[in-house]
Amino acid sequence: MAVIKVNSGDVDLLARLIRAEAEAEGELGMLMVGNVGVNRILSNCLDFKNIRSMRDMVFQSPGGYEAVQKSYFYQRARDRERRLARRTINGERTHPASNALWFFRPAGNCPPTWYNQSNSGRYKAHCFFIPSRQDCPRVF
Repeated sequence: MAVIKVNSGDVDLLARLIRAEAEAEGELGMLMVGNVGVNRILSNCLDFKNIRSMRDMVFQSPGGYEAVQKSYFYQRARDRERRLARRTINGERTHPASNALWFFRPAGNCPPTWYNQSNSGRYKAHCFFIPSRQDCPRVF
């Protein structure tokens, strides 16, 4: 059962986002990017207050995703990424992104914090960061 309300267009939007942000990270990396996106919709805290829909989350500005500025993002969604998007929409969570609201790709090691948010771990090139339970209880 979905943890956020979506339609088929939302599934395609998330599918395109996870491919554009993390295709090089493989299926697990794309699932983690999906986790972050779903968490942003669920959280209603910090940088993500009033982010209530897939469109709000994907096109948030400032603070959104670099991928939406690249032509690759605007290609059609593929079945593989749609399946991964549905898995995250249905609540599948993958560590270190289980409770993450942010990720980025550093040139070197992951810092212990990023904008005062704790590092929850790294997967391949991406470092993931979580808020405190006190700041964002809905993510936990």
